[in-house]
Amino acid sequence: MKKGDIVLIPFPFTDLSGSKKRPALTLISGDLDLTVSFISTQLHWEEPTDLLLQPNPSNGLKKPSLVRIGKIATIDKELVIGKLGHIEDEKIKELDSKLTRIFGIKSY
Repeated sequence: MKKGDIVLIPFPFTDLSGSKKRPALTLISGDLDLTVSFISTQLHWEEPTDLLLQPNPSNGLKKPSLVRIGKIATIDKELVIGKLGHIEDEKIKELDSKLTRIFGIKSY
């Protein structure tokens, strides 16, 4: 797996009371772990740092969806149920810009 891959995982609730199977966008792929942001079809939740994705054959999504970049988790790669697809290079550039913004990283 690599940055930009969309995978199906058991994503934890924010209060850690459980999890729900949902698609997530891979942000970082290490040897043992993945850092991901969850994907939601609840478009009314949209925040400025969310990434809007339209369904297409490459990403494997069935509905317009938001990558909730502020909802990040690092999980064991063993938890990945499967790969659904990937996002295009242009969307990865947009993702990088939003990650820079959300973490308050300044370019010098």
